[in-house]
Amino acid sequence: MRRTTIAVVAAAGALSLVACKPTTTAENSTAANATENASATAAAGGINGTWKGDVNSVKFEQKPDEYLLQNGKFDCKSCVPPVSIAADGAYHGVTNHPYYDQESIKIVDDKTVQQSTKLKGRETGNATFKVAADGNTLTINWKDMSVANAAPNSGSFEERRVAAAPAGAHALSGSWQPAKIASVNPEAITLTLKADADTLHLSSPTGVSYDAKLDGTPTSIKGDPAGATASVKKLSDASYQETDTAGGKVVNVTTFTLGTDGKLTIISIDPRNGSKSTWTANRL
Repeated sequence: MRRTTIAVVAAAGALSLVACKPTTTAENSTAANATENASATAAAGGINGTWKGDVNSVKFEQKPDEYLLQNGKFDCKSCVPPVSIAADGAYHGVTNHPYYDQESIKIVDDKTVQQSTKLKGRETGNATFKVAADGNTLTINWKDMSVANAAPNSGSFEERRVAAAPAGAHALSGSWQPAKIASVNPEAITLTLKADADTLHLSSPTGVSYDAKLDGTPTSIKGDPAGATASVKKLSDASYQETDTAGGKVVNVTTFTLGTDGKLTIISIDPRNGSKSTWTANRL
């Protein structure tokens, strides 16, 4: 049960599979034209503008989510760090999670579980986990209220079972692979970027923003409930990399790259477990 990411992310360029074949003049020309097109696109406005993620483009690359709900106890083995609390509907303290310090798990029925989190006494999010009748699809309807004084974000996504629940355990138990985003409110996948000579400005309708120098200096992320900082570096005229730190640890590395097709490619990686999400964003 991970914190919902509100930044949009997308696919990186693939490595060529013709490394053993000599590069022809035509191939060199194509590569040169692609570079020129990227430079022209960047010069025409770069990543400046407002972007909205395409939920149909999302790709997940990560180890499965692994849960065990049995004998009145809930374990999230894939959480970073792992969580183990009583599944009695009451809030219980958790440690080393920068975005929540209390969590509750309530069993609704043999296929349904409700989860809620708090940070410093304020509810930051909740979710309902529903296992399908065949036991192989998990639908998660979530609400993110982590940004104070901002409208909540909400949505739904699905996971597919990749390992069965142990005998006698709740249907939520087992391993699940993220499959697709079924729905999400537009504000949660919209962001505005503006690059100056020495600063990247980012803002989102969710209430999160920063103005980060391009020399990698840590900058406070306004609205972030964990007090996270962003360090930004300019990789090229069309590409920027943001490194987020919360609770003394790097929790996310995101790269924004403008492609020759005019789409914004954003790659988001959590170095703590190697999980990676990719999306494509379109300029509004």
